[in-house]
Amino acid sequence: MKRVTKGYRVFSVINTTFLILVALSCIIPLINLLAVSLSGKGAANGGLVSFWPVDFTPVAYIKTFANGNFIRSFWISIARTVIGTGFSMFVITTAGYALSKKFPGRNIIMWFFVFTMLFSGGLIPSYLVNSALGLKNNFWVYILPGAFSAYNLILMINFFKTIPISLEEAALIDGASFFKIFWKIYLPLSLPGLATIGLFTMVGNWNEWFTGILYMSDTKNYPLATFLQVIVVQGNSQQLALDPTSAQAMSERTLKAAQVFIGALPILIVYPFLQKYFVKGIVMGAVKE
Repeated sequence: MKRVTKGYRVFSVINTTFLILVALSCIIPLINLLAVSLSGKGAANGGLVSFWPVDFTPVAYIKTFANGNFIRSFWISIARTVIGTGFSMFVITTAGYALSKKFPGRNIIMWFFVFTMLFSGGLIPSYLVNSALGLKNNFWVYILPGAFSAYNLILMINFFKTIPISLEEAALIDGASFFKIFWKIYLPLSLPGLATIGLFTMVGNWNEWFTGILYMSDTKNYPLATFLQVIVVQGNSQQLALDPTSAQAMSERTLKAAQVFIGALPILIVYPFLQKYFVKGIVMGAVKE
C-alpha cells in the first residue's frame, strides 16, 4: 500500500478546504438569487433576503413567463446555442480530423490558426467585414463569426492523435472512406473531447451578449444574455414590460432576479450530464504526442 505522509494529509486538507470555499462562492450567490426571486416586494427592496425567501411568492416567475420580450429573447438564445454549437462542432471536428494527419503544408496551416489566437483583427475591422457580408440585423451574425475557435481546434487535434492509427489503417484496408472512418471510428471514440468542446461552445454561445448590442438595431432580435444585460446592467426597465398594477405589487429587483436565474438554469441543467467527460477531455486534449 502507498504510504500517506503527514505533508500529503495536510495538503489534502488545505486543498479540500480551498475547493469547498470556491464551490460555496459559486453556489451561495445562486441560492441568494433564487431566494430574492421568490420573495415579496418589501423584503426584496429592503435587502432582507439571504438564503431563504421572505414572504414567499412565485409572482415574479409568472410575470416573467408572461413577458413576451423575455420569451422571445429566450428562444433566440436557444436557437443560437443549438445551431451555433452544432455548426461549430462540425467545423472544429472536421478540421481537427484533417489536421491530426501528417501532410505537406500542415505546419503552415497550424501556425496560421495559432496566429489568430495571438492577434485579433480588432472590433472596427470585424464590424466592417460582418456588415459588408450582410450579417448586420441578421440572425447568422450570432453563428458564423464565432463558429471557429483555434483553442478548441488544438484540443480536438490532440485528442484525435490519441486514437491508434491502426484502427484507421484496418478500416482503409476494408474499403472504408475517410468520411466513414471519421464518422464511425473517430467521433465515437472521442466523446470526452466532444463533450468538453461542446460545453465550452455551448456556454460561450449562451452567455455572449455583446454581439446583439453591436449588430442588432431592433431589441426584439436580442438573445437572452443581451436582454438581461440591458435590464440589469444598463438599468433599462422598459424591457420588463410591467403594467402599473404589477409594478405596485412586486419589486423590479425580484423580477430581475427571476429572469437572471432562469437565464442561468439551462447551463446548470446540462453541465451534470457532460461533467463525467469534461475532466477527461481536458486532460487528454491538453497532452501532445
